[in-house]
Amino acid sequence: MVHPAGRMDFDPVGVFASRSPHRPNRILQSIVEVLERKGNVLRVRGLDALDGSPVLDIKPYDLFDVVSNLRVAGWWLQIHDQHGLKKA
Repeated sequence: MVHPAGRMDFDPVGVFASRSPHRPNRILQSIVEVLERKGNVLRVRGLDALDGSPVLDIKPYDLFDVVSNLRVAGWWLQIHDQHGLKKA
């Protein structure tokens, strides 16, 4: 259990319900923008990983990846509201 964004004013949630970097399973999925390809090297923007993290698979983005009727936790909306960010 972790407090979302490390904020003690939010109730604890399971680590998989948060964006905590401290996860028991280090496999993740990110949608990224490909900036450049040189041979077998891709340069991307938006990868949610540390430098040197292994990449297990790369897939093209298509219509099956679109998420509609997205639901997010109340604490996430509260953080975004406090920072003037647009809601999902």
